[in-house]
Amino acid sequence: MPKMKTHSGAAKRFKKTATGAFKCKQAHLRHILTKKSTKRKRQLRKSSSLHASDMKSATRMLPYS
Repeated sequence: MPKMKTHSGAAKRFKKTATGAFKCKQAHLRHILTKKSTKRKRQLRKSSSLHASDMKSATRMLPYS
């Protein structure tokens, strides 16, 4: 049987934690930053965990993580 391939785009965006959840960077910090408050931009720096409804697809894309 051939090996399963890791989705390279997902591998760059998600990291698996020890508990089995996936860490990811928060959205809305790429452009149009002038209208966003400093507090909002600072809080978006923190990593968040992937939502439970997306866990199945992330696990499929990252079989070896």
